[in-house]
Amino acid sequence: MLLGTLLILLLAGAAPASAHAALRASDPEDGSVVRTAPTHITLTFTESVGLLEDSFRIYGPDNRRVHMEEPEHAAGAADTARAALPRDLGEGTYTVAWRVVSADSHPVSGAFTFSIGKPSPTPPAAPQDHAEHPVTKSLYDTGRYLAYLAAALLIGTAAFAALCRPPDTGPLRAPLLFGWWTLLVTTAALLILRAPYEKGTSPGTALDVSAFPDTVSGRPGMALLSRLALLLTAALLLPVLRDRSPRTRVTAGAAFSVALALTWASAEHASAGIQVPVAMTSSVLHLLAMACWLGGLTALLLTLHRARTPPPYDTVARFSRLALTSVSVLVVTGAYQSWRGLGSWSALTETAYGRTLAVKLAATVFLLSAAALSRRWTALLARPAATGERVPALAGAPGPPPAPRTTYMTTVEPEALHRRALRRSVLAEVVVAVAVLLVTTVLTGTLPSRAEAEAAKAPEPQVAGLPGAQALTVPYDTGTPGGSGTVQLTMDPGRVGENGLQAVVFGPQGALTFVPELRVTFTLPSKDVGPIDAGLTDRGGYWATNDLTLPLEGAWTMKLTVRVSDIDQVTVERGVRITR
Repeated sequence: MLLGTLLILLLAGAAPASAHAALRASDPEDGSVVRTAPTHITLTFTESVGLLEDSFRIYGPDNRRVHMEEPEHAAGAADTARAALPRDLGEGTYTVAWRVVSADSHPVSGAFTFSIGKPSPTPPAAPQDHAEHPVTKSLYDTGRYLAYLAAALLIGTAAFAALCRPPDTGPLRAPLLFGWWTLLVTTAALLILRAPYEKGTSPGTALDVSAFPDTVSGRPGMALLSRLALLLTAALLLPVLRDRSPRTRVTAGAAFSVALALTWASAEHASAGIQVPVAMTSSVLHLLAMACWLGGLTALLLTLHRARTPPPYDTVARFSRLALTSVSVLVVTGAYQSWRGLGSWSALTETAYGRTLAVKLAATVFLLSAAALSRRWTALLARPAATGERVPALAGAPGPPPAPRTTYMTTVEPEALHRRALRRSVLAEVVVAVAVLLVTTVLTGTLPSRAEAEAAKAPEPQVAGLPGAQALTVPYDTGTPGGSGTVQLTMDPGRVGENGLQAVVFGPQGALTFVPELRVTFTLPSKDVGPIDAGLTDRGGYWATNDLTLPLEGAWTMKLTVRVSDIDQVTVERGVRITR
């Protein structure tokens, strides 16, 4: 029931993540008119950014794309990107569309204009927002949430077993295995989805292996690859460590946990902004403390319900001390991270980051209340021993066994009541802690208030996406079993001149499918032009071209041919309006 509730919360609570880098300045400036053609486009951001193969796109006054060199970082400035421009740029207004990856792994895009000589008589079309693919983003966000929960379960359960030493560790094997496998699978999925997430394309483009080298060369990709390597190494070393001393196992587990936490700290909020070394240290401690508390609570709950012998008071007391230490670390590191992210008290109510943080703080107060209740029941379990009453010793607890055939109902019954109450309070802690973790993962995807204040100084307008992109969904049906579905096409800029065209094929059940051939041609009947073959090529899961040139404006006819087998194919026509 708890797992089902958790999955519902995850799928229903996936809020959009704001980008965490903003354009601080551009050269030429947005809306400026320069006398002579610039030799470079230079963009400066509020934090360091990663560059994509297609980070800059420039469109001329006629909305044709201007060919230019690949962008690169300015010397010694990871927050500045620049690209050389052709020397023969003519007079008029130019649109610059950009897309980069912020230091904390989130893609961000925008656009601005500048003019050479004088503005064009007809301003360029306003860029439309195509910054992200909704399906790709939902899958990636869900993977992030599951990875956080899996890490908490894995680290916290291991910490509970090593530091609290329950006599029966049987119930802990399942959460350890579940945490390891879930973290392994979600990390691999995030690595596969990283390229389409950065580029804002559909999940089908994740199968394009040519994008993998660029993915793993960036900071987020390297962090995910390191996490995979850590998990696989831990699985290989586990049989070796079983024969070593408890001290060696605890040391190895601590080193693994710290390294695992670093894979998050190195690719999220802590890796950008002010005081990066201190922030990364704080982030690692915060994540480990959260994992020990939340994962440890889950381990304690399973031990209380499923252990063959009830956990002795010493085990519960050890976890109580571990939880108190974790809370202390969370308070200190959380206060620092809140100050670093907020920047001012007013931001707590005036920004999305501040309001989300306020919700997290309120939930944490409820969590601390539940924890205090658990500590009370833990103390009551120990009261008979403290007052010298004669009670049967808890299984595994120190002390002499009770006399044979002797029962003490007046003491045992309160002890059983206290133990049941402890189970309920720990369950309440787990439920509230899951809510706190969900809010925390949303917080990591929200623009920090300090960065938002700095971004407000950026040039306006900042409009995401590419000029005039068109998106089409074309159904097809060959009349054979399994021969129906839809083709989703995206054409940018969807205007006269050079265009890019991407197509993804879906089967009859809406699932991604593969076809042996997909052909698209364009004809302009009014001018007797065409057919012009788009020249789509299979990119490993989707079809695309960057060299489709449509020379005239007007009502074009797009003819789409889908071949699903050696003998079955269908051709569908669709009208497409091409403007200047």
